[in-house]
Amino acid sequence: MSLAQLALLAVLLPTTLLADNPHIGFSKQWTYKHGVTAGQVSEIPAFDKRTNTLWVAGVVGVDVLDARTGTLLKHIDTSAYGSVNSVAIKHGLAAFAVESTNRTSPGVVLFYDTRSRVPSAGINTVEVGALPDMLTFTPDGSRLLVANEATPSVYGARIGTTIPYVYGTSGNDPAGSVSIIDVASRSVVATAGFNGVATSGANLRLTTGMDFEPEYIAVNEDGTKAFVTLQEANGMAVLDLTTNEFTQLIGLGAKDFSLPGNQIDPLNEGTVSFASHKVKGLYMPDGIAAYEWKGKTYLVMANEGDFREDDKDRSAASTFGAVAPLDKLRVSNADSSASELYAAGARSFSIRDEAGRLVYDSGDILDKKAAELGIYDDGRSRDKGVEPEGVALLDIGGRTYAFIGLERTTKSAVAVFDVTVPHKASYVDMIVTDGDVAPEGLSAFHYRGEFYLAIANEVSNTTSLYRIDRLSAHHHKR
Repeated sequence: MSLAQLALLAVLLPTTLLADNPHIGFSKQWTYKHGVTAGQVSEIPAFDKRTNTLWVAGVVGVDVLDARTGTLLKHIDTSAYGSVNSVAIKHGLAAFAVESTNRTSPGVVLFYDTRSRVPSAGINTVEVGALPDMLTFTPDGSRLLVANEATPSVYGARIGTTIPYVYGTSGNDPAGSVSIIDVASRSVVATAGFNGVATSGANLRLTTGMDFEPEYIAVNEDGTKAFVTLQEANGMAVLDLTTNEFTQLIGLGAKDFSLPGNQIDPLNEGTVSFASHKVKGLYMPDGIAAYEWKGKTYLVMANEGDFREDDKDRSAASTFGAVAPLDKLRVSNADSSASELYAAGARSFSIRDEAGRLVYDSGDILDKKAAELGIYDDGRSRDKGVEPEGVALLDIGGRTYAFIGLERTTKSAVAVFDVTVPHKASYVDMIVTDGDVAPEGLSAFHYRGEFYLAIANEVSNTTSLYRIDRLSAHHHKR
């Protein structure tokens, strides 16, 4: 390719196209700045193919945007019910997850028609569990699954002086659960809980002063199983959708940051320096998405990590006797000791099979690529690095691409990987958007032969849309 051709390609594709997998590129279509309605935040986007609109949920309501132009078509106020946390759309029906103003009380799901943008006919308000944080339709649209996170108002206090710390039960901690709604009847047909469910795996956290709190849900292609991240518990729950009961609670283990390819920067002193260190990271995934390869289901997880909201389960590693450069690293009180430190999060994304077995982990790629691009936030080094949070998958030309939103970079960043063959996942690119900060939710979709990625950025309160361009063969030549 000539220098002139390279220059032209750079103009057409604002994001740098890397050589690892040069089949796709990205071009920004528009950015919308939320805030016409006071308190509206850009958190979770969902696409409606019937109307070519993006619905963006955030605290006081949902902004409906024209996906072609990025203009605001309508703001839907949900504040009378509480704070809206998520939106999902299927077959022209939009569902909102809304937590109560008293978040330990039951929340609701609201149903809206995407053409009229008003509450759908018939039953359009359904009570679910406390703090519904995320929801998703099954592939055929017949059921809606709601992750009731049920965060406590008061966490359990420390018991005794043992190390690792042990926390007791909370005085006001509603049970985490998943509500299963039959869409046709608009009724909750089951509420799946965790009592008596068999446990397996490693490092499932049971002494944190809270119960299991569902974070995110992914459903397999035939709609027979759902997989639920239990972020604070470092676990994954398997939900049988033929019986509507959980069958397994799986501890996801820990990542060894002393191994090659797993380097971290544990210091926030203004210099980015990656090295191998004697510390482990609990995966603690937030977003999860499912796809198939050779007839088997695989799960893509963003290993963000999380502590309690009151932060009483975390300390500087010096509390357990660690010295520089690990002394300031924030670690889990409920897992760490003088002989073994456990940080929150793996600073990566992983691919696992249905049984929770690790198939692939991105190692230190996300942190290091962010540093190469000059967007790594060193101030977050002692916490969780770039904090992978959201996940979206898209099939393009027979290949499966994973989009991983990085919440803690100085500019909005979404890492792109080819995950077609799960154990051979490869880095493709990083979408970096000037003016946007902290991608919270992602939506990848196709419309009339084109492929798109919508990014909801919480801190900048913006939503940006990228077109994903498939490059012809002559563009591939080096």
